[in-house]
Amino acid sequence: MQLRSYFPILNWGRTYSRQALANDLFAAVIVTIMLIPQSLAYALLAGLPAEAGIYASIVPIMLYAVFGTSRALAVGPVAVISLMTAAAVGQVAQQGTAGYATAALVLAGLSGAILLAMGLFRLGFLANFLSHPVIAGFITASGILIAASQLKHVLGISAGGDTLPNIVGSIFAHLDQTNFITLGIGLAAIAFLFWVRKGLKPLLHRLGTPKMLAELLTKAGPVAAVVVTTVLVDAAALDNAGVQIVGAVPQSLPPFTLPAATFDFVEALIGPAILISIIGFVESISVAQTLAAKKRQRIDPNQELIGLGAANIGAALTGGYPVTGGFARSVVNFDAGAETPAAGAFTAMGLAIAAVALTPLIYFLPKATLAATIVVAVLSLVDFSILRKAWAYSKADFAAVAATVVVTLGCGVETGVTAGVALSIALHLYKTSRPHVAEVGRVPGTEHFRNILRHKVETHPSLLSLRIDESLYFANARFLEDLIQDRVTQGSPIRHVVLMCSAVNEIDFSALESLEAINHRLTEFGIGFHLSEVKGPVMDRLQKSHFLDGLNGRVFLSQFDAMMNLTPIPEPAEAA
Repeated sequence: MQLRSYFPILNWGRTYSRQALANDLFAAVIVTIMLIPQSLAYALLAGLPAEAGIYASIVPIMLYAVFGTSRALAVGPVAVISLMTAAAVGQVAQQGTAGYATAALVLAGLSGAILLAMGLFRLGFLANFLSHPVIAGFITASGILIAASQLKHVLGISAGGDTLPNIVGSIFAHLDQTNFITLGIGLAAIAFLFWVRKGLKPLLHRLGTPKMLAELLTKAGPVAAVVVTTVLVDAAALDNAGVQIVGAVPQSLPPFTLPAATFDFVEALIGPAILISIIGFVESISVAQTLAAKKRQRIDPNQELIGLGAANIGAALTGGYPVTGGFARSVVNFDAGAETPAAGAFTAMGLAIAAVALTPLIYFLPKATLAATIVVAVLSLVDFSILRKAWAYSKADFAAVAATVVVTLGCGVETGVTAGVALSIALHLYKTSRPHVAEVGRVPGTEHFRNILRHKVETHPSLLSLRIDESLYFANARFLEDLIQDRVTQGSPIRHVVLMCSAVNEIDFSALESLEAINHRLTEFGIGFHLSEVKGPVMDRLQKSHFLDGLNGRVFLSQFDAMMNLTPIPEPAEAA
């Protein structure tokens, strides 16, 4: 059983059927067609040779099929991770050099080791420190950065920069160098790819094309753009007119690569590797869980860490760069009918065939076409509606999203994701440092207690009942002290304070000291301090301390018991 938990292939492999094989093969064909141009494009985005994208899509996928738990997740290069790779590796080596490729391998190896360690030590919960709004803001900003960074290839100019101001400034500075033939190819490819996404499938349906064939032709849109523009450049010798092309791509399977992980490389890349690991895992697990829920399947986050770790180590050893589960290709894989991770293994075989047999055919592939593929793919990531939704729901969440977007665009992806993590934690601390504390009273004729500001309830002037809607810990302990201090003053009619702890799941040591301080202060005022509805685990902790020994009041099973015991019972009226 223990072995199967680490090798999920032993579970689904035992029940593998011919029908599953047929469905997986069909899905693999569609995803392979989609991945060929996409892998080349993402390698370009990462600043690596085109073949690195294909290499990163072969062995990593096969390793994930062995160790991963998702039946539909398609692992490989993705836009955001490719951009983060370029930003990280660009700090330690010059693009186009052997050192740059080595640094990318080291980055993949570090990321794989981090993910693997997190999985073995069951640290998948760490990804929860990134809130969904902050992730959405980061991905939106990254989509804008990625699209902007590809404009230089569409224009056929030399430009650089890691932030939006730098990229835009560099593009405008070199705008006079625009190659209009390249621009024409790039714009035509972008327009065609957008039309394929939105208009081709409805057109094919109107023409009576079978559903599966229409799906296949739609996914093959980028391949058509690659074929047409490559033939055009070759036939018209447009490379002699300044159109930048991919050039020679090695015609081989992924080579065995053992990156020279020098101390300087590791020291410089360990920080980015941690960020890439977290972002990659969050993106991957989000997609995997969403798709699994549609078929009532289960995803094990810690085993997913192991699967992604193995995939990245595989990328480091076979000429690739950091990978993760991609949203677009995973959805395509799912929609195409993939039933098991074997679909990914078949996809890897298809890409291996392409690496051996098809690479000479892309010699004249214009980089503008690959840039167009990236632009169309990443613009689907841009979602400004998250700002509107966050503003309407929570101003604090809106501030976190907006800050993440601004920092990512203005300072780069690494600073942006660091700011996102910091903002996620800060937002949690801010919200929980000022917990909602409601004064409650009894709903007439019942044993239920509700907020006195929202319901018509019964209260007694000598009893202050406070319901704490948050666990008590170091960040909010002082807040509770101050609140009770302000509410209970000398000369007040209050004689008892009861903390209703039905929503308190934890009381840490700092909060315990605050409760002791509250008890001491109320004792000086001659006021009883009581607790009610304390959960079992919390009570177990309190019983290990001296707090209950010094408590001047009692612990009640329910708030109703507290009210019945602490408020005076009206005496019956005397008979006339």
